[in-house]
Amino acid sequence: MSWLELLGVIANVLGVWFTVRRSMWCWPIGLVGVFVYCYQFLLWKLYSDMGLQIFYAVMLFYGWWAWARAGQKDAEYGLMVQPAQRGRFALEGVVTLLLSFILGYGLRFYTDDPMPWGDAGLTCFSLLASLWAARRHWENWALWIVVDTLYAVAFFWRHDLLTAGLYVMFAVLAAYGMRDWRREVKAAGGAKV
Repeated sequence: MSWLELLGVIANVLGVWFTVRRSMWCWPIGLVGVFVYCYQFLLWKLYSDMGLQIFYAVMLFYGWWAWARAGQKDAEYGLMVQPAQRGRFALEGVVTLLLSFILGYGLRFYTDDPMPWGDAGLTCFSLLASLWAARRHWENWALWIVVDTLYAVAFFWRHDLLTAGLYVMFAVLAAYGMRDWRREVKAAGGAKV
């Protein structure tokens, strides 16, 4: 464990906590965590995860912009959770699976990534969950629970216990986020969740 990894853990946990609370602080704090882990994954030769951090940075800037824009419209009520479009979710899931296979193939045959298929799948589905979070869909949290649990197992297997613990905390926060955001959808008279 290094001080850099510890800083990344703290920033990422706070970023997710603020996301659950729908606070705009999630974006700048999340960026700190992303940049720290981008460097950490480079050191660990987890190139797909390193690239994922770069995409997270892009998604964080997009989410920051989208939430700020929505916040201007929703100033009276705060940032509202948006209803999902099931057909689009299914299509995005299939596309994400296909992209996972393509990325996994590239990592397997063109890098020294120690877990190319898992790295690729978790990376791609993390991107999908990030997109859903930026759109304020409660389902992002369900996907995060699965992805974060699998990440925790992968990092435990690699003996990166602090980062494995981080992903366990992410999964717990995701469960809390899912409960909180679903409650808001139900209170607003949204679709069955």
